[in-house]
Amino acid sequence: MTHYAPINFAQKYALFHEQWAPKVVAEMNDYQFKLARLEGEFIWHAHADTDETFIVLEGELRIDFLDGAVTIGPGEMYVVKKGVEHKPSAAHEVKLLLIEPRGVLNTGEQTNERTAVNDVWI
Repeated sequence: MTHYAPINFAQKYALFHEQWAPKVVAEMNDYQFKLARLEGEFIWHAHADTDETFIVLEGELRIDFLDGAVTIGPGEMYVVKKGVEHKPSAAHEVKLLLIEPRGVLNTGEQTNERTAVNDVWI
């Protein structure tokens, strides 16, 4: 039997507190919708084969590029095009929704201590 219920972001955020560790809350075709908490600076990276969408729910996110930066606040989104080097950062905790294809590493083509485990559902 199909269970019809909305996904409540506040309830999902109450289930985790880790920073820079996106959690999957839904899938649409091959795309995953991931909630994340971010604070501090991430690493410079790019995704060679896909765009990455950042939708800020709470807080303010800065995304640096090699030739500039964009700041997005609650209710705003930004799409980083594939292959573009970028570095997200947040002076205070940001809650956001990421949309990207299943299997994309959060650190792009590299793996390090910031690489999150993929496909973690909450």
